[in-house]
Amino acid sequence: MISIVLMGVAGCGKSTLGVELARVLARPLIEGDEFHPQANVAKMRAGTPLDDADRYGWLAALGYELRRYPDGALLACSALKKAYRDQLRAAAPGLLFVYLELTPEEARRRLEIRAEKHFFQANLVTSQFEALEPPLAEPGVLTLDATLPLSELTQRVIGWLATRAQ
Repeated sequence: MISIVLMGVAGCGKSTLGVELARVLARPLIEGDEFHPQANVAKMRAGTPLDDADRYGWLAALGYELRRYPDGALLACSALKKAYRDQLRAAAPGLLFVYLELTPEEARRRLEIRAEKHFFQANLVTSQFEALEPPLAEPGVLTLDATLPLSELTQRVIGWLATRAQ
């Protein structure tokens, strides 16, 4: 199995879908947020958006983690820009992406619900959408409406993977 990145803005459900797919596909889940250096976490807690330089080392660490699983893994990672996705692709050739598309309003609503449990502040939603370069014309990408029920998202990913295996 090739590794898959579950991507999109904060609050789109990357981690939730990742946990379910990891269970169904019996693959490890790499939670991208766990690999942010403390300086990145401090910036986000303070409501300061990360820049490309902040993300470079984080993406390198995630690429290293992907290589640790030659039989495939799932990675929950925003991967907002094409350059970030290309950095991950260079680390793990053949990498696939599931883009969980969400409106700014829904992202903000979801982040406000989890505000006490997560370091990412809802006021950073605008910066996420400003940085976002949707992967719509890139190969190996499945785009899904992030507001679909978890069971439907899971089934759509599994169905997509089955068509790719043929």
